[in-house]
Amino acid sequence: MDVTQIPFNKFIEITHASAAEYALELAFTDRMRNHLGTLHASAQFALAEACSGLALQRHFPHLADAVVPVLRKSEVKFKRPAQSTLRARAQVDAASREAFESQLNRKGRATIVVPVELTDQEGTITLTGTSEWYVQKTDG
Repeated sequence: MDVTQIPFNKFIEITHASAAEYALELAFTDRMRNHLGTLHASAQFALAEACSGLALQRHFPHLADAVVPVLRKSEVKFKRPAQSTLRARAQVDAASREAFESQLNRKGRATIVVPVELTDQEGTITLTGTSEWYVQKTDG
């Protein structure tokens, strides 16, 4: 599934990033602004969550039709006000990937924490965080 086509992500217009070092982006538009004129915290959170899900897809493409992932917990820290289009990236280290796959194979379910980072057009980090995913094998 293309995360940009999930109805909510499509509604707020999360797109694939044009820069290769990023996964997704969210344009800074008037309708995404908060009461301070910066990008709304909820919009930033949505971009971070979508990027963490995409990271799972990219790290574990062989599991696409065999599991159901559900966001279990998330923690974000807003570092700087976002005043331009944001780009997101997420990466899971090799040890975490191996531990996740091992647990999934043993128990049929596992959790994995995906670190994520958002940056603005100038490369300034506006948000850092983690998304913990609960992943369970399907019967099929």
